[in-house]
Amino acid sequence: MEKTNATAPAINVIENENSYDLELAAPGMTKDDFHVSLDDNGDLMINMEKKIEDNEKKHGHYLRREFSYSKFQQTMLLPDDAESDKIDAHVENGVLKVNIPKKAKTVVDAKKKLIEVK
Repeated sequence: MEKTNATAPAINVIENENSYDLELAAPGMTKDDFHVSLDDNGDLMINMEKKIEDNEKKHGHYLRREFSYSKFQQTMLLPDDAESDKIDAHVENGVLKVNIPKKAKTVVDAKKKLIEVK
């Protein structure tokens, strides 16, 4: 899978026999902060937005702030063998996990068929 946007949290993509598993690091985010969908081209779109309420803001100022992204969009080009209508996503321990099943491979019968010549 190719990444089409270079500015985003870290993403792992794991391929196994039956699927592609995508892991996106999102500490502090909940399932309500994500919107996962397919765009008009059939590409996987991951949108995240963390709305910080005024009562959640810390008093004082940051001397250093490195984990402050509150909104991003990431588009992933799906492989040709992806079963896009069966994609599943959930958040677990600060990681968005997306499972992209592979299309079942058609099994070619190894037996040869004898065609009678008339």
